[in-house]
Amino acid sequence: MNYIKRATQSLWAKKGRSIIMIAVFSAILIFVLAGLTIRSGAELATTNAKKSVGATVTLSTNREAMFNQQSETDSDEETTRPDPGSFERTPVNLSDAEKIAKLSNVKSYSFEASTSADKSTGITPISSDSDSEETSSDEQASGFGGQGAPGGMSQGDFQIKGVSQSSAYSEFSSGTASLVKGEAITSKDEGSNNVLIEQSLAEANDLSVGDTFKIKDSNDKDVEVTVKGIYKTSNSGDSMSARLNFMNPANTIFSSYTMVNTLAGSDGKTIDSAVYNLTDPKDMDSFVKQANKLIDTDTFSLETNDQMYQQMLQPLNNVSSFAKNIVILVAAAGVIILTLIIMLSIRERKYEIGVLLSLGESRVKVISQFFVEIFVCMIFALGIAAASGNVVGNAVGNQLLSQQTTSQNTDGQTDAAGNGGPGQGQGQAPGGGNGGPRGGGQIGSNPFTQSEEIQELNISMQPTEILSLAGIGLGISLFSIVLSSAGILRLNPRKILIS
Repeated sequence: MNYIKRATQSLWAKKGRSIIMIAVFSAILIFVLAGLTIRSGAELATTNAKKSVGATVTLSTNREAMFNQQSETDSDEETTRPDPGSFERTPVNLSDAEKIAKLSNVKSYSFEASTSADKSTGITPISSDSDSEETSSDEQASGFGGQGAPGGMSQGDFQIKGVSQSSAYSEFSSGTASLVKGEAITSKDEGSNNVLIEQSLAEANDLSVGDTFKIKDSNDKDVEVTVKGIYKTSNSGDSMSARLNFMNPANTIFSSYTMVNTLAGSDGKTIDSAVYNLTDPKDMDSFVKQANKLIDTDTFSLETNDQMYQQMLQPLNNVSSFAKNIVILVAAAGVIILTLIIMLSIRERKYEIGVLLSLGESRVKVISQFFVEIFVCMIFALGIAAASGNVVGNAVGNQLLSQQTTSQNTDGQTDAAGNGGPGQGQGQAPGGGNGGPRGGGQIGSNPFTQSEEIQELNISMQPTEILSLAGIGLGISLFSIVLSSAGILRLNPRKILIS
């Protein structure tokens, strides 16, 4: 009798045993397929995240090298303490920044500069204190907390942020600020005096798009500017903004970086920093190596920040690793379970095996009969797994991602609390930018764009995963038969029939 025919007849005759075998095999393959689809979905989400998030590299002054150089100079002069006023920030050459912008893998870039300016005519800064108009000049002339600004100079009424494209600046790209009227600052505004002002500042001064007002430059001369657009910010400021007008987010004015150079009295060939958004974070190291060849690394530095990218990928990597472990563990458990089931089946069918062997049937064909039986069960189980594996994969995958994301956020908040909160130590005090004491960025500012975390995996079953599942199912069947066939090879048909 043909062993394939015997296998099908045995399956049909023992329907209960066959259904149990199909149910067990289905459970094994469903979880294996869930692991495969979860891992595939996580890898796809990782690939998409690399393309959408990118990474950020900032070209700015190498402060560490400047400090070390100044310390060595002071030590040679036997000075026990460096003079804070002796530190001078070297502005970034615009030509160097443009060369780096032409490198491959640069998705977008923004040249940035900042300074401060006093009011002149047609505009009055927003003050958090009702009495600040009377005390504004006295407080700001004395600097922070009345200690006095360098050289006795005023900190200014407005903070002027110069950019090459306002839409690429972190406050706009992260959603903290948004344009409500007019047009954004672009590269076409280079050389012009077009500005963006905050909505509350515009309403307080009855200004609209197209209106003009005057502010003072570093030489105390009037500079007329034109309102090109009005933006709204959700940044409410901090305690500093209650004392210093230029620290109030409502008093931040965006312009082209060329106008900042005009206000600061520089030659227009330098900027404070350049921020480059890369297309693919994995090419960040090669980009930095190429860019370092174009600058003086003793004076300038390239700082990378792929923190958002790594933060997004951490939950995905954890889910992918967990899914891989699911596949391995379930496959191993499947081999063990099926091996035990087949071994029990062999014990029950010893007489059948003894008769077949006594009739001259080879042991290989007897083993092949058992393999055909389990293979047919696997085919039915494969169909059940293919029908339900997608649902299970989405449910389990998104639950795992949610748990990993929650854990990541909790760890991030704990780290932030331990470090004094986000943004602490990242900013710089005013000063050191274009225009000497009146330059500099806002304290706590972050030039890097924030990115949303991946909240959901889009898991869909692909033909390659079905083929992989079939291969794994076949491997489980083979291992189970090989491990359990040792008992068949030892059987002696004469002893079986006598007993």
